[in-house]
Amino acid sequence: MTPVTTVGDYLVWPGDAYPLGSTYDGAGTNFALFSDIAEKVELCLIDRDENETRIPLEEVDAHTWHCYLPGVAPGQRYGYRVYGPYDPARGHRCDPNKLLVDPYAKAFDGEFDGHPSLFSYDITDPSNPHGRNTEDSLGHTMKSVVINPFFDWGADRPPRHPYDKTVIYEAHVKGMTMTHPDVPESLRGTYAGLAHPAIISYLKDLGVTAIELLPVHQFLQDDRLRELGLRNYWGYNTFGFLAPHQDYAAARKPGGAVSEFKGMVRAFHEADIEVILDVVYNHTAEGNHLGPTIAFRGIDNAAYYRLVDGDPTHYMDYTGTGNSLNVRHPHTLQLILDSLRYWVEEMHVDGFRFDLASTLARELHDVDKLSAFFDLVQQDPIVSQVKLIAEPWDVGEGGYQVGNFPAIWTEWNGKYRDTVRDFWRGEPATLGEFASRITGSSDLYAHNGRRPTASINFVTAHDGFTLNDLVSYNEKDNWANGEENRDGESHNRSWNCGVEGSTDDETVNSLRRRQRRNFLTTMMMSLGTPMICHGDEMGRTQRGNNNVYCQDNELAWIDWQQVKTNSELVDFTTFLIEMRKKHAVFRRRRFLKGGPLGEDAEGRDVAWLTYAGRVMTPEDWDFDFGKSLMMYLNGHAITEPDERGQRIVDDSFLVCFNAHYEDIMFQVPGSDYSDRWKVLVNTYELTGRPTREQFVEAEGEIRVPSRSIVILIEAN
Repeated sequence: MTPVTTVGDYLVWPGDAYPLGSTYDGAGTNFALFSDIAEKVELCLIDRDENETRIPLEEVDAHTWHCYLPGVAPGQRYGYRVYGPYDPARGHRCDPNKLLVDPYAKAFDGEFDGHPSLFSYDITDPSNPHGRNTEDSLGHTMKSVVINPFFDWGADRPPRHPYDKTVIYEAHVKGMTMTHPDVPESLRGTYAGLAHPAIISYLKDLGVTAIELLPVHQFLQDDRLRELGLRNYWGYNTFGFLAPHQDYAAARKPGGAVSEFKGMVRAFHEADIEVILDVVYNHTAEGNHLGPTIAFRGIDNAAYYRLVDGDPTHYMDYTGTGNSLNVRHPHTLQLILDSLRYWVEEMHVDGFRFDLASTLARELHDVDKLSAFFDLVQQDPIVSQVKLIAEPWDVGEGGYQVGNFPAIWTEWNGKYRDTVRDFWRGEPATLGEFASRITGSSDLYAHNGRRPTASINFVTAHDGFTLNDLVSYNEKDNWANGEENRDGESHNRSWNCGVEGSTDDETVNSLRRRQRRNFLTTMMMSLGTPMICHGDEMGRTQRGNNNVYCQDNELAWIDWQQVKTNSELVDFTTFLIEMRKKHAVFRRRRFLKGGPLGEDAEGRDVAWLTYAGRVMTPEDWDFDFGKSLMMYLNGHAITEPDERGQRIVDDSFLVCFNAHYEDIMFQVPGSDYSDRWKVLVNTYELTGRPTREQFVEAEGEIRVPSRSIVILIEAN
């Protein structure tokens, strides 16, 4: 190919408009950047001493500026300068004084240091946010990095666990490993640390089948938090949608995070554990109109962001973070889909959990489940085949969309969380909804062809109280966050069991331990796909802080000593997961059918009984007392086949729930259900299991202690 021009020591060839980003082919690197508004674009190559070589991009195809540089190899740092209109009143914010990172970069180097030059206005004069700041940001901004795309995956294969056999473990790369005694200090807080055999063996022994990682896309450290001496811990502040976060890499060489991340995924796959990423495509780290100009804003502001109709100086904010990505624009949609495909095809991840997913559906102001984003995901042969999990809400009007996502999606079921919390803290009149939630929420998911597994069942997640704190605090304690305790959810549906915070009162502590077992048991016997928040199985506490997004310290990290101090809870969680795996009746793929009232047990999937052993009536469901319930699950009536086409036959179970503060004598129903039952689980016991074998005959009685679950398995 004949070079178009020479710039310094570089030959510049035309290159290609696709793929976007920087692509190394073994001999050189192709660079491509989209901008509809640009009048001129310069590719800036940066050496180790921050010296810059600017290469004008002369080739433009379909608004994509591109070139090919022979000899440019992995590790090369670069950025862009985009020349065009700076007219915020019309929605344009091009500023060639700012070195911009590549939205398609697959690795980054350096740091944004908060310097005033990162802003296109004078931040020292808050009275004039439209005044210009023409300082050059080179030296104060991150740089994009050309990566080596080649990696030996060996015999790597995705585990591909169906949802009915999936148990998700939500975790944080850094928080999982920072205190683990068997992980070398040099690897703690990194992808390599998470891939350490000590971590993988623990998760494998626990029984989880998928690890869902809080954001690992390259994110920004907030200036406000930096000034407070805090750090963005969760990472919901993305600007690099194709790059693993550099700070989570033990490798220090620019671009080394990519191969380290791939090695982590390969290690999890070898252990038959899927890797799911929590992804943040609803907004970027550039914030509102007062934010820095580091990428999208300076490349093509109106294309990448939703601007306020009639006032394009400002941004639509459905996320509470200052801006929302403009999913109505084809190049923004392309960025999201290209990112998703990259993480599946090149990084081998197995699925995604979409943060504030309702924002992605906003074509106008309303959330539209037929939006272009969902259409593109549905049609994509790669993305449509992995796990797709929505956080089905945002902060905008009409943003709460639980149950309304398309058929190939699953959802964090916020109604499950709220109902189960209310039941176990003793709120009145929750029996009917409680029964619906633990059987897969058919009211939410049966109407569009989805299965019970579309419900991601969780009681706690990273956002909110830990399981231990849910039963230990009535009020949040977020003072350490520097926002005068105004941040975080105030209505937590929690109950402190009589004393706020930690206590030496053994009666209270015993009740709290029992409540933790109740929540875990409820989740593992519920139809749907269960998700455990990391550390809940060992009693992790955040000391009442329900919003540790900025607490990159021991408050948010797992304390691995608790595996020993709360070994009974770890063992019980392991037992529950094994029980769920062993018995298909707890992970049915079809919604249950109870049959008409008064019908006997034969042929029923489920029967709802009072503690007196009779079938529930409408009056029973409406009774304000609403603290006890007996559930019969018929293992002989399962109609769906297993993966080999064989009919599933399982044991039948009775599940006795008692959320009352006193013991209740439950009467076991007649022999139509079973002649004899054996106690399998008793959450009143410290280990969650009976201390001795206990059997109950048909029409016999069993005492269910206060605030406890007893699960009986047929013993015929």
